[in-house]
Amino acid sequence: MTMTIPRWTPAEIADQSGRTAFITGGNSGIGLETARVLAAHGARVILAGRSQARLDEAVAGLRAGQPHARLDTVVVDLGSLASIQAATARVAATETIDLLVNNAGIMNVPERRTTSDGFELTFGTNHLGHFALTAGLMPALRRSPAARVVTVSAIAATWRSGRLDDLMSERSYGAMTAYAKSKRANVVFTVELARRLAGTGIQAIVVHPGSAVTNLQRHGAGVLNRLVLAAARRFLMGSPEGAAWPSLYAATNPAVRNGQFIGPAGTDQTAGTPKPVALPKGADDLAEGASLWTLSERLTGVRFAVSGD
Repeated sequence: MTMTIPRWTPAEIADQSGRTAFITGGNSGIGLETARVLAAHGARVILAGRSQARLDEAVAGLRAGQPHARLDTVVVDLGSLASIQAATARVAATETIDLLVNNAGIMNVPERRTTSDGFELTFGTNHLGHFALTAGLMPALRRSPAARVVTVSAIAATWRSGRLDDLMSERSYGAMTAYAKSKRANVVFTVELARRLAGTGIQAIVVHPGSAVTNLQRHGAGVLNRLVLAAARRFLMGSPEGAAWPSLYAATNPAVRNGQFIGPAGTDQTAGTPKPVALPKGADDLAEGASLWTLSERLTGVRFAVSGD
């Protein structure tokens, strides 16, 4: 007997008036679509990205379709701890954040590169950058009566190559191996954050968007990469619109629970209505969660206080 999964679409999102969402990578792809839908349902949305010009362009595009949308921008480079500290200090001083969507990310960087702080670029941006950002925004999240932290991972979190060792890819580097490590770290971080947030009124949820062609793929180079992407666009990958559904579901659905992993229900979880899916094997291991947390605090120099100041 086949169980029918109830279909969910963004049309079911309740009125979000009075809520403020902060979305990294909000100027393009899945982040921009997440911003568009939340703004359409009444939320005030703060788009965060590296370029003010691109943020302004995104805001202009959103306002063309939603003239009364409540939109703000924050420039932050997730590959720079100094940029993260400056941005979060300004926001945390005055804002109440009801929804933090850790959406930005990079993948398929052809050669090993580092952030301004010396971290391998993919892991440093996708995990350590969001770790530090979330820590910095905790005062703003604590002001909300029911905040959620939604972190966007990927199917790559389930790959065997994503095991959390050689995190800086110093022994060997592979573009997609580095990506898989960063995406598994997103899951392990979220599960550990959910444990630490228990009883605080803040929830942490991790999602994966299925498969979509977005600006994540921009670092790939060469003829082979272009051919693979062309085939993927035709046969595998969905649109940023559909790929944003798991984030929107996790952000707004009252049935979502602290620590859940949300992904598409379709074949191979590439697309379809969002639902809770199984965590990658071992991602809820207590020792791995505590180890990643301690290492992340040490590398970033950030003390992550989930309650109180």
